[in-house]
Amino acid sequence: MVRAALEAARRLGRDVVVPAVILAELYRGPGLNQVVDACLAPESFVMVRDTDRDFARFVGGVLAAAGAGAVDLADAHVVAATVERGGGVVLTADESDMRRLSSTYSNVDIVRI
Repeated sequence: MVRAALEAARRLGRDVVVPAVILAELYRGPGLNQVVDACLAPESFVMVRDTDRDFARFVGGVLAAAGAGAVDLADAHVVAATVERGGGVVLTADESDMRRLSSTYSNVDIVRI
């Protein structure tokens, strides 16, 4: 499903942004690393969003608005990156947490994968 979504985004010319902290969650050994790196190959259209001070402040705001704590830090990065780009679709296996974190942002759509 993720590959199909990435292909659809590429065909439609849509931005795909992955916060760097999410990559840290995904890099778990040679097999998984290869899959992640293939998605991020130099010719890839997937952008990685690093966390600078301004973005960290925004992520903290996402957490505060949802009444969330550090356990939701990585997911809050995803919501913040989506809002920062003007909104979009978030693909997730953790639908309930993502809905809670994005509840104050009408321009974020959560899709369970």
